[in-house]
Amino acid sequence: MPHRKGVRTVRQWWRGAGKRIRRDGMTVVELTLAATVAWILAARVIGHPDPFFAPTAALVVLGEGRGRRVRQTVEILLGVAAGVLVAELLVYALGPGTGTVLLVLLLTTGLMVAIGARTTLVVQAAVSAMYLVAVAAPSGTLMPFRFVDALIGGAVALAASQLLVARDPLAPLVREARQSFADLAEVLDELDDALARCDETAARAALERARQLDDCVDRLRTAVRATGETLRFRFRRRRHVGQVREVEATTRQLDYAVRNVRVLARAGVTLTRLRTGTPPELGDAVPALAAAVRAAGEAVATDLTGEDADRHAARADEAAMTAVRVAGRLLASDPALPVTMIVGQIRATAIDLLRGVGQDDVAVLDRVDRALGVVPAQPASRRSGCA
Repeated sequence: MPHRKGVRTVRQWWRGAGKRIRRDGMTVVELTLAATVAWILAARVIGHPDPFFAPTAALVVLGEGRGRRVRQTVEILLGVAAGVLVAELLVYALGPGTGTVLLVLLLTTGLMVAIGARTTLVVQAAVSAMYLVAVAAPSGTLMPFRFVDALIGGAVALAASQLLVARDPLAPLVREARQSFADLAEVLDELDDALARCDETAARAALERARQLDDCVDRLRTAVRATGETLRFRFRRRRHVGQVREVEATTRQLDYAVRNVRVLARAGVTLTRLRTGTPPELGDAVPALAAAVRAAGEAVATDLTGEDADRHAARADEAAMTAVRVAGRLLASDPALPVTMIVGQIRATAIDLLRGVGQDDVAVLDRVDRALGVVPAQPASRRSGCA
């Protein structure tokens, strides 16, 4: 048994590694090329003897600015260059020493925090500042080419980030939309597998991954903002602004769906702890919900690319309604509380998915509840109804 679990873990890691390479392999190429170009410009074209900060700044700015708006990327560029300049001036004025280290780290990290940098950028800036102190020229010698190198590297990164989206500014958003929905569907797949085997450890792993899905929503939001700004700079592409706004509305529904799946996964953990077995209906309903998530992601992506989005939206509708109908059969048998909770979250997730592909709110509620077997009552008056 431990051997099988070990093999399964290795296979899961290998599949995850392959997926990450396919998803982010181009990012590796982009970072490598930007850093190399920055090094060539500083060392060969301008002739700086030790252009360490040119490729470093290119990597930092391109990595941290990815998916951000142009203004934010420029702020990162200027922040990195200013941090190098502050460190250079302090070393020139005070020389290497403990006091210089203290001031350089304090001012550099403070500057990064002031421009709203993330923790990784703050740490990278601090490491670069420490490098400056460690290899500083003798006191009284100013070597401003390091500041220039930082500007060169940052400028290369900024140019690269714009060139990457010049040909197809919607491509990053299409890719992020597909990935966000795919990540949500994979959590449902993992949970379905855990429920089928009544494996509490696997269910907890699925829950832990569900807790990390907020990052997917954040990345999609960032991609929406970045794409919207890119389109405003391109007059011929402004017709796509409305599509980007629709994705922004879909992102809100995806956020709700992520929360629902997190609660669903928590109920799944509780169900596996009961050791009573998983109802076979859930073995059909959860995979159907995962299929609906994938189809909804394709509907969002193909709407941006101009392909047949309606076909994918119809598939999402069919799969979501199937998940609800199958799960609804469990309510007639007075199931255990975790099962009831799972059914409720399947219902809520289906509603958010169908709203995300553009269906009317009221109509979705009515259709889903009918599929669940709960026919909405018609109140005699607003006083007798409930919101």
